[in-house]
Amino acid sequence: MVFSSTVFLFLFLPISLLLYFILDKKYKNVFLLLISLFFYAWGEYNLVLIMAGSVVVNYFFGIIIELFSVRGQKKLALYSLISGVSINLLFLIYYKYIHFLVENLNLLNINISTDFSQVTLPVGISFFTFQSISYLVDVYRKSVSAQRSIVNLGMYISLFPQLIAGPIVRYADITKEIETRSVNSQLFVSGISRFIIGLAKKVIIANNLGLIADKVFGIPADDLSSLSSWIGILAYSLQIYYDFSGYSDMAIGLGRMFGFNFKENFNFPYVASSIKDFWRRWHISLSSWFRDYLYIPLGGNKKGKFRTYINLFIVFFVTGLWHGASWSFIVWGLFHGLFLILEKLIIIKLPSKIKFLGHFYAMIVVMIGWVLFRADNLNYGLNYIFKMFTFSQGNNNSVFFYMNIYTYIIFSIGIIFSIPFKTNKRFIFIEKLDSLKYTGYILLLIFSIFELAQSTHNPFIYYRF
Repeated sequence: MVFSSTVFLFLFLPISLLLYFILDKKYKNVFLLLISLFFYAWGEYNLVLIMAGSVVVNYFFGIIIELFSVRGQKKLALYSLISGVSINLLFLIYYKYIHFLVENLNLLNINISTDFSQVTLPVGISFFTFQSISYLVDVYRKSVSAQRSIVNLGMYISLFPQLIAGPIVRYADITKEIETRSVNSQLFVSGISRFIIGLAKKVIIANNLGLIADKVFGIPADDLSSLSSWIGILAYSLQIYYDFSGYSDMAIGLGRMFGFNFKENFNFPYVASSIKDFWRRWHISLSSWFRDYLYIPLGGNKKGKFRTYINLFIVFFVTGLWHGASWSFIVWGLFHGLFLILEKLIIIKLPSKIKFLGHFYAMIVVMIGWVLFRADNLNYGLNYIFKMFTFSQGNNNSVFFYMNIYTYIIFSIGIIFSIPFKTNKRFIFIEKLDSLKYTGYILLLIFSIFELAQSTHNPFIYYRF
């Protein structure tokens, strides 16, 4: 089930909200746990047992780690942490990477006779695995206390607003809200408005531009013209931003409706002036997770320049691998890591008058990277990038056949709203007109529902992670 489906919008969400506010406070966490598991099981069926197993494993390891820490048995606490993290990673490796591992071992003539064809990828496993690991590490670091209620921990790990595509919510950030929270009218209304904005970003902008991107990336690379390739990657760059940031907006909005305050996950990444700046703005919950739970434990930038570069290489290798079991994703991650290293090696401070060159550089690098991210395989991605810069005269008719005035309008809207206004508020035209604000949100919701009703193209790019 996805947030932009009619089943979610007209059945699951209103019924869940109604029952949630009717129930007594002492039953609210139990209810959220049950509906979150139901939400996950809607499309995953028996794979919900993996989620339940993750909850049980992390519940017991959290308590064991804390008990050893309290007793001053630091080694046993550390061994328990390593064991807990390893079990989480084994789940992730088996269900997400086993096919990739077998395929590459076979290429090395290491034949694996076991049949893994029945192993399927549980939706959102990367997200809830990382949340579980951060919980165990924070208990070990004594940043938080181990949760003694399996219901509360289960609700945290499986909470449906951020379950299948983030943002990655750390236990430390919502500990108090897990135990006790309240929803006032202001928070609830802000949640609804934020959800509507996310829904509009997803179904009006991302879905429409996704159609163009799919058509372009469906053309053999040899048949692409340079113009078609640039149109395709521009469409995809906007699609992935509005798809994922739209989902994050909806998750943040849903969280507010139930009394949770999730942190922001995007901060206008396409105005970044460097790749380092891009990663401060893009998927903030993931980049900060890697910083705090991988980069800094590896030594960060405290052990000399060479070690810093090695650490960046490791982090972005894992970042690419986290996104998918494919060499295209790994190369995409290393591509970003390479430019981060280059930015550390070559420090250039541009005068304000030509600062736009930094933005131009960052966007070119990001868009080239998105080709590798979107391509079905590495070979196609590299050929596609080659076409972007060869000024070849391929056949453009197959691309422009799918474009019309409405498409150009959506392109324009996508570009305009990827840039912050002076007040740094999204959809400022609604915010400025307080008297028309709610009317604007209602119209935006109606138009989004209309788009859903007349279109069958409604994928979530990050749904598979």
